[in-house]
Amino acid sequence: MKQVIVIGGGIIGLCTAYFLQKEGHRVIVIEKGDFSQGASFVNAGFLSPSHFIPLAAPGILSTGLKMMINKNSPFYIKPRFQKEFLQWAWAFKKSANQITVDKAIPIYKELILKSTQLYKELKNEKAIDFHLENKGLLVLYKTSKYEDKENKIAQRALKEGLQVAFLQKNEVKKLEPTVSENLIGGIHYKNDAHTTPPEFMKKIKHYLVKKGVRFQTNQKVDTFVIKNKRVAGVITQNKTYNADEIVIASGSWTPLLLKKLGVKLLLQAGKGYKIDIHKNTGVQYPALLAEAKVAITPMQHFTRLAGTMELSGINHKILKNRVTAITNLAQTYYTNLGVKANHLKQAQCGLRPVSPDGLPYIGKLTKYKNVTVATGHAMMGWTLGPITGKLVSQLIANEKPLVSLELFHPERKF
Repeated sequence: MKQVIVIGGGIIGLCTAYFLQKEGHRVIVIEKGDFSQGASFVNAGFLSPSHFIPLAAPGILSTGLKMMINKNSPFYIKPRFQKEFLQWAWAFKKSANQITVDKAIPIYKELILKSTQLYKELKNEKAIDFHLENKGLLVLYKTSKYEDKENKIAQRALKEGLQVAFLQKNEVKKLEPTVSENLIGGIHYKNDAHTTPPEFMKKIKHYLVKKGVRFQTNQKVDTFVIKNKRVAGVITQNKTYNADEIVIASGSWTPLLLKKLGVKLLLQAGKGYKIDIHKNTGVQYPALLAEAKVAITPMQHFTRLAGTMELSGINHKILKNRVTAITNLAQTYYTNLGVKANHLKQAQCGLRPVSPDGLPYIGKLTKYKNVTVATGHAMMGWTLGPITGKLVSQLIANEKPLVSLELFHPERKF
């Protein structure tokens, strides 16, 4: 039994704590906030085998560059002459090619499917009673351009063994009667599922507390205690915590912590927004609105709109024009959303950690014998929480991981 410190209290950190405590380890979770906000609380709640193509796909950078002049666009890159950003951007450009993507798809798909299954196992164990629905995911489109684009992705999904249905307009309306007349069709990814993130985060933390996991809130890590190529402790502004193993799962802040250890990690914060509608919208299925790049999810007691990938550094500034754009676009796909001014005022944002190739960083550092990194999941952090936690627990136990981690090593070259 080891004492393990997990730095970061998002979905990755809590799932890591879950699997570590199951193996009998003593676990301390250190979080710079109060476990109530961040990307793990504001995401769309998708469990998405349909998202088997990594973010750094061919054409994504040119699309982003075209969109840089439009701050209302779904994908926005803020131009800045910052060394870390320019290095990340160059690595992203190199990664966004078909050879790299084709190599990644099989193992990435396996990672996603195994994580979705772990969510279902968590639900079946009933130790954590949380909202989980297995309705699949709709991708809705209004134009022939996006019909062709989404059909190509769906054909690849079929090739990869996923369950996919191609829907005509009338078939979409049978599933989702409140969609607008201007839709021309959709695709139903039947392997997908959805959850309510704030509910899950609250319940897994409550479960972990009962199991003896210690939580340290509002604790900023100042430095580390290093002895014989090991990190022997974590020093915050209030206390020193001794450890046998360290897990750094701090999302977009991970490079700042690794810098204290003399380790460089290419990572950028990708801001996303959410708007919760606390009224009966009639929405039955989670959906991705193709042209708008907006997600909509029927969660417990509310409907959530989520969207954008804004690469503008670490900040929580909410741009009202982006919030308005998300809601205006979503309302062109549905007839009964009824977004009000108070919904917009309560919009929140979260920072997703984005690696240059869109794949997560999961693995032990070579410089230190007892430091594991778990971050960089981009828009798939919610989906990949359980499998990441399981893999980290296997690494710490020196067991063979469920999934090959070669593509996800934190020191991989770009």
